[in-house]
Amino acid sequence: MTTSLDLLKQTGTVVVSDSGDFESIDVYKPQDATTNPSLILAAANKPGYARLIDAAVVFGKSKGGDLEVQANAALDRLLVEFGKEILAIIPGRVSTEVDARLSFDKAATKAKASLPQLLLAHGLPRGRSVGIKKDRILIKIASTWEGIQAARELEKEDGIHCNLTLLFGFAQAVACAEANVTLISPFVGRILDWHKKATGQTYEGDNDPGVKSVKKIFNYYKQHGYKTIVMGASFRNVGEIKALAGVDFLTIAPSLLDELKNSTQPVPKKLDASFAAQAEPMPKVSFIDNEPEFRWELLQDQMAFDKLHEGIKKFAADGETLKELLRRKLSA
Repeated sequence: MTTSLDLLKQTGTVVVSDSGDFESIDVYKPQDATTNPSLILAAANKPGYARLIDAAVVFGKSKGGDLEVQANAALDRLLVEFGKEILAIIPGRVSTEVDARLSFDKAATKAKASLPQLLLAHGLPRGRSVGIKKDRILIKIASTWEGIQAARELEKEDGIHCNLTLLFGFAQAVACAEANVTLISPFVGRILDWHKKATGQTYEGDNDPGVKSVKKIFNYYKQHGYKTIVMGASFRNVGEIKALAGVDFLTIAPSLLDELKNSTQPVPKKLDASFAAQAEPMPKVSFIDNEPEFRWELLQDQMAFDKLHEGIKKFAADGETLKELLRRKLSA
């Protein structure tokens, strides 16, 4: 039986699992997987992942120092442990998040992405011991001005591939492409959430503001020859996913993957580079070297401004909750 999930893959879209629960990832045969502090926190509270917590705690204690030093090291290691487990399941890449509290600090973001122990565990330049190639790791960084500039330098100078996340506005997408980042993650569902709350209206399929945003970014990238991958993320329903069939990548939560897997409804191709070429031409714009203009454009897009900062706060809070779990384990 050909499922809707099979048909989605046949449109040319690479399917990515949006989960920290690697025990469920293999069911859907995704190419890649993405994680974030919220997903890891949800998974870490399950008994089946106790061994990963234990490994992280042992690593944290081995670093010495005070409790906070150990907790930071343990958190880094926990993200690494989840990444390693996921990479043993999928054929492609895993995205792992930089501490959201560093979203407005370019130097700290670069340092966190380049930490020797992180590189060693992830199999980036010094990762021979775990046998993971550097091109199988994407470092997730929030699409702030500082984050985009950090990613620009990490990609160019260090060969560290980046996934620019919490992306809601066109200016963010343009700057990311100009920075030659590997991949962006526009948050379709969160854009929808904002508009529903602001207008009281309902939206479906091609009229969904999150879908419209990703289509605009995709067409702009293809019209101007940018190589940055567009990966739609944060979906609220299968209709949003089907409306973006044919986009480069889609990262999908297990519940929606399951819905697609148990359906035989058609999934026609909606996006393609050739379709983009035939769409209304979009003038080329630039933000990457103009911080005031970037910040002004982001400020003018109230939805993008609100959701970016809300997302950073949420990821930071979940990261802190995860770290508190590790503190308790370290103190036991």
